[in-house]
Amino acid sequence: MIEKDQPTDRDSNTSSTPPHRAPSPTGAWLEVAGVFGRLSLVSFGGPAAHIAMMHDEVVRRRGWLSDEEFLDLVGATNLLPGPNSTEMAMHLGSQRAGFPGLLLGGAAFILPPMLVVLALSDLYVRLGRTPQAGWLLYGIKPVVIAIILQALLQLGRQVAGRRLTLSVAAAAAVLSFIGLDEISLLLAGGALTMLAANWRRLRPNAVAALLGPATRLGLPLAAAAPFSLPLLFLTFLKIGAVLYGSGYVLFAFLQTDLVERLGWLTPGQLVDAIAIGQLTPGPLFTSATFIGYLLGGIPGALVATIGIFLPAFLFVAAASPWIPRIRASAWARSFLDGVVAASLGLIAVVAIELGRTALVDAFTAALLAAAFLLSVRYRVNSAWLVLGGAAAGAAIQLAR
Repeated sequence: MIEKDQPTDRDSNTSSTPPHRAPSPTGAWLEVAGVFGRLSLVSFGGPAAHIAMMHDEVVRRRGWLSDEEFLDLVGATNLLPGPNSTEMAMHLGSQRAGFPGLLLGGAAFILPPMLVVLALSDLYVRLGRTPQAGWLLYGIKPVVIAIILQALLQLGRQVAGRRLTLSVAAAAAVLSFIGLDEISLLLAGGALTMLAANWRRLRPNAVAALLGPATRLGLPLAAAAPFSLPLLFLTFLKIGAVLYGSGYVLFAFLQTDLVERLGWLTPGQLVDAIAIGQLTPGPLFTSATFIGYLLGGIPGALVATIGIFLPAFLFVAAASPWIPRIRASAWARSFLDGVVAASLGLIAVVAIELGRTALVDAFTAALLAAAFLLSVRYRVNSAWLVLGGAAAGAAIQLAR
């Protein structure tokens, strides 16, 4: 994954608070559910902010584990597809209360924001086509583009100084524009970077064997299909299982699958889904709840949410015993570098595509510029930017 700042110095090998006495199993389960349920309702600002809040709560305040152990878990989530901060909640829950803690940590971090998104989805369906709701979204949409650009600027620093990864990012953006699917681009970027970084370790005949499957992989693009809950579940299950990169890469997948391939969403509805994800706390992946509700009501919301988060539970449960080996692997690190670079290229494409629907006049362009400046220069929380955009959009519409 790519959207996380390391919250502490790696040189610190112990937490600043000594570990607390181990609670009973039931007490540990309740503690995990309470900690991550509360954090989920105040965790604005994206995965980097979420993980910093988790570090403060479980390392500094509660002493569940050391700084060194916490950073090992951060590294492990970087090598897994799916929502970064949600996977950290699962890892930390597992550290505190075993496998039940893994389930409770993930569920507690997902469910409260999901319910908030579900309530907003109902309001959107009821009010989304009224002038008043249109006023709010008019101001929110350019702010969303500014937030994506800010993330791209911050994350792009990881590849800007390296010729190989910068080339992978640029190639992924160009190939995405001409229609190649995101899964192939991510896996090919990871494979190519891994091979380039480790080619001296390979026998000559092994290069083609390893490179071939990754570069040939691609999911066939089906024609537009009637809406169904099973297909909705499978679509989000696929996305949750293969999505590397920041949460914003999610919208590249949604653009391809739900807007272009299946024709279930309009580009404007996709931008609205991003806005809802930014306006609410918790994982950005709860935008799936909003989309599912638009397409299939409460059953659709539940199906989409379960589909996109289920792979994360499976990946974390499977990876936990292997974390020490994964963190020490040069192959895994270089593969991740390539995936990160390709993800940045996809984010750039998303920003351009969504900008076409958000920038409709001089005011929206000015709002994008102001939001970008506030985000980059003054580090204003993205939730405040979205709320400010909504207020500005309503105010300018009332003044007209």
